[in-house]
Amino acid sequence: MMRMINDSTGGDFILVGFSDQPQIEKILFIVVLISYLLTLVGNTAIILVSRLDPKLHTPMYYFLTNLSLIDLGFTTSIVPQLLWNLRGPAKTITPIGCAIQLYVSLALGSTECVLLAVMAFDRYAAVCRPLHYATFMHPRLCQTLVGVAWVSGLGNTLIQGTITLKLPLCGHRRLYHFICEVPAMIKLACVDIHANEIQLFIASLVLLLLPLGMILISYALIAQEVMRIRSAQAWQKAIKTCGSHLLVVSLFYGPSTAVYIQPSSSYAHRQGKFITLLYTVVTPTLNPIIYTLRNKDMKEALIKLLGKDTR
Repeated sequence: MMRMINDSTGGDFILVGFSDQPQIEKILFIVVLISYLLTLVGNTAIILVSRLDPKLHTPMYYFLTNLSLIDLGFTTSIVPQLLWNLRGPAKTITPIGCAIQLYVSLALGSTECVLLAVMAFDRYAAVCRPLHYATFMHPRLCQTLVGVAWVSGLGNTLIQGTITLKLPLCGHRRLYHFICEVPAMIKLACVDIHANEIQLFIASLVLLLLPLGMILISYALIAQEVMRIRSAQAWQKAIKTCGSHLLVVSLFYGPSTAVYIQPSSSYAHRQGKFITLLYTVVTPTLNPIIYTLRNKDMKEALIKLLGKDTR
């Protein structure tokens, strides 16, 4: 049986990252550091506010709390190592560190894909079935839906991650990326990876395109319902209820789909690393900003938490 990569050889992995563009490494270090700090503060604030304010004990904020937890773990599995590599000449990561990063980031990223679809379903229920929303989206159903998202993410990473880590290496450990990610890792193998690429493509269809399709169907039904009512107030409510989530979906699914669905021959191209930066660094930073700035209840709860309630 093939051994795990941390047993096949003793050397560390080299994360080439942006070392071929040293002129932007210092700029990226500052940008990524600021983004990471904003991610920590913003998502922690959402979790605290959602838990402490009774008005926010609703399905929407329950899902949002889970999204913030995922973003915190996802960025923390990637950004500290990225900052370390951007800071100096050392661009290495240990085999164990690489395996942990692969498992954690893949699990949380996959979970977020499914959770965003769950949140779209919640918005559909809020807009299209408002009279039955509280009864339909009861706590047990919400917990079940979140559980499905987490189990899907964990199951995907156990399958994809383990298969990837069992591939025999070809001697070199140079990853032309800044993280240990499946599409980059399988290129180190010294065997035919066609089957791995097919498996990756199928997993991407199931965990990227299928949830995205469910999201699009949910919002198509929402749009149909609003157009049937033909009310300016209904349009405003739909935009208020769904606008933030649609923006988050676009920011996450756009870059991640481009990376995982694009032809493998183009993955190592320079733009691939910058696209990956969007969903690993930028999107988790923008999520709390989007949900707080566009959400009156969240803004009021945050102001109250900070002790600045002027009422």
